Order: sequence, then C-alpha cells, then structure tokens
Amino acid sequence: MNNLKNRLVVGLILMTTALQAADIQVSSLADLAKYASESGNVVTLQAGIYPLTDYLTMDSMRIRHDRKQFQYINFSGNDNIFNLEGVEIIVDTELRIALNPPIHSDEFLIMGSNNSFAGLTIRCVGEDTSPGGTVLQVAGRGNVLKNITIYVSGSYPYGYGDLFGKGKASETVIRHQKHSGLLVTGSDTKLYQCKLYNRSFGHCFFVQKDAENVYFEDCYAEGEVRSTDDILAETSGPAFDADFRTWTQNRDGEYVVTSGYMKSLCEDGFRTYGQIKNIHFKNCTAKNTRAGFELRTNEGIRLENCKTIGTERAYWIGDDAIVKNCSGDANYGPLMFVEGSNVNVELTVDPAESDRLVHALVTIQGSNNKIVLKSQNGNKRTTALPILIGYTHPMHGESMSPFDEGETVGLKFRNETGMPIVIGAKARDCEIKTDGEVLENKGSQIKIVKR
Repeated sequence: MNNLKNRLVVGLILMTTALQAADIQVSSLADLAKYASESGNVVTLQAGIYPLTDYLTMDSMRIRHDRKQFQYINFSGNDNIFNLEGVEIIVDTELRIALNPPIHSDEFLIMGSNNSFAGLTIRCVGEDTSPGGTVLQVAGRGNVLKNITIYVSGSYPYGYGDLFGKGKASETVIRHQKHSGLLVTGSDTKLYQCKLYNRSFGHCFFVQKDAENVYFEDCYAEGEVRSTDDILAETSGPAFDADFRTWTQNRDGEYVVTSGYMKSLCEDGFRTYGQIKNIHFKNCTAKNTRAGFELRTNEGIRLENCKTIGTERAYWIGDDAIVKNCSGDANYGPLMFVEGSNVNVELTVDPAESDRLVHALVTIQGSNNKIVLKSQNGNKRTTALPILIGYTHPMHGESMSPFDEGETVGLKFRNETGMPIVIGAKARDCEIKTDGEVLENKGSQIKIVKR
C-alpha cells in the first residue's frame, strides 16, 4: 500500500510538472547541458549515439579542471522531465585522465530535485582510470530514474576483484583506482528498470550519506567472474609482481591467493553505507558481483522477490532486515551472512553448483532472528554445505578466510534445504526445525525438531 501511495504521489508530481512545463526539443549534448541547469521544463533529446568528445574535447579538460568543473554534465535544475529514450552517450575514459579530478568525483551528477529521467544509456569505453568516483550520482531529493543503463569500465587493477585490497592504503597490497556505477546520496530517490553492467573494480548500485526512502524496482546489476587458478597462472602483471600476496589471510593463515575459488572482478551489486533508513528492493537481480545485496545498515531494509546468480556472497544483512520470497545460489560462495538482530528472512536456495570451493551455505549470528531456508521446487543441492549457527562471516567476507564464532540468541530457524547444520558454542536458546542432519551442537538450550 505504501509503495502504491508513493507511486501515485510521484505520478501526480510529474503530471503537474508536465502541465506547467515548456516542451523543449534538443539535438546535442551541449543543449542538454544547457537545460540541465534550468527548471520546470520537459526536455527531449533526439535519439542517437552521442560521443561525449563531440561536446567536451580533450583540450577543454584543463580549463574545466582549473574551473573545478569536474562533472561532464550537472543536472542542477529542479522539476524537469528528461525524455532520453534511444539516447546513448559514449564516454571515453581517457577524458578522466585529461581532467584529473579529485578522488571520488562523479562524471554525471543530478544535484537538482524532483526531476524525472527516462531511457538514457551511458557507455564507458577504454581502460583509462581516474582516482575513484562514479559514472552517475543522484544527490538531489525526489528524483526518479527509469530505464537507465550504464556500462562501466576503467579501473586499476582490473581482473582480481578485492584480492589485493579495497582502496585504503594501510590495507592494500596493490593500490586501486576504482570506477563505480551509480551512487545515490539523495533521499526519496526511485529507480525503475535500471541496469548496470560493470567491467570495472567498483560498486554497481550503492547508497551513502544517510539517504532515506530509496526505492529500487526491477533493477539489474552484473559483473564478471574469474577463477583464482586463472589468476595464479599469470606470469606477469600486478598480481605476479606482488607475489600473489593478498590483504586477507586464507584458511591456512597465509596471505596468498589460493587455488580453487571464484572471484568477482567488481564490487557489490547493491550496497549501503552508513545508517540508510527505509530502503526497499523489489524484483532486483545481481549476477556475478562480489556481494549481491550487502545491506548492513540497521534502519529498515526490505527485499522482495530479489535474486542472486553466481555471486561471491549473495545476501549480507544487519538489524531489522526483512527478506521475503528471495532466492539465490551458493555456486561460488555463501548464500547469506546474518550479522544483525530481529531479522525476518524467507530465502529459497537455488541448487546450482560448481567445482569451486565453498565452505558454508549461510552463517547466522545475532538475537531474535526468524529465518526460513527453502529448497527450489523441492530440488536440493547434491553437495552438502553446512548451515553455521553461532558463527560470523569470514574476515571481509572473503571466501578463502576462516569463520569465527558469534553470539546467537533466540533464533527461530526452519531448514527445508536438506543441508546439514553446525551449531557453535556461542548459540543459546534457539529453536530449530530441520530436514537436514545436525552435525554438531555445542550450543546451550537448543531445541531441535527433525522434520
């Protein structure tokens, strides 16, 4: 009901804006940039392919740098409708080198509020890099994005995921230059049918700076994966030069790339940072990303009908999260990490399997959690993966790293997957119904009912 109400409100705002707005037809990025800073218009850009270098030349980058104009286009106006169906902007990543922006600068920025964008494709070409930043940031309030597609490239090093660190100098074996996709920092942002194809080390969709009431529906995030065996076969390059030394220890206590695993080459499909309040995902999918949905905020996370495919870890949730009718596989890594309390989870296990090493189906810690794991249409995995109750995620979520034990109290858990259960010594006062074997129970006051 709240979603329907929100959509009606958005629709009324956009209808009112359209009735009052001037209808403007444009045929160049220069004209689009001009009206991006104005308000109260309906702007339609003629369908076509637009190389950004036709609007911003390499020679102009020094001038823009001196003026601190670090965005290619800044949509700073309010109450606009941008019709961009059939529009594709080609972004040569070499422009970023020429511009030399500060770290974490955005290339396209929506600073204004209550704008609507539909149909735009942004395609990065080339492998030149810049110091962090995203292709598109939505910073204003109440903006609506529909059918936006972004193809991301241009990071260093690419091809290893986070094996050699994530960016902090103190934790990094190889210094990264990230390039991410779409960042939301503005409250009341809504995204529908948005797609992001990431061939860069960086996030796909992510939310920061205490944004509230952010809604994703029918959105798709995709990375690509590579085996650690393939990485170890390199005879030159940054990993070889670093002697394949990692920033996270493996299960033998060594800091080295370990064979047998699969790594995503980007960061997370959908990610939150900080205390993001009231964020909702419906019918969204993450494929071949590091985490599918890493949502470790504690202020109202809801997922409905979401799906993960071939991620390093599928779902990672904190306090009060609601996960309903979602699914995912444990093909390359665990299906879920629960580190919060008062979660309510209903999750279906896709039985897809691979020859890659995976050490757990899920790990569960926290207090007063309600979790149901189901099999997909009665189809169960043939290779057993333990469900770890009273255990934490591995360090940094890295599959090669060992698990630790974590306080787990008042869990109500139903296992319909046929997978075995291991209960650690820090679990107590739990109720477990399972159709899988209990391999070990070190907990106290654990009620177990075989289904």
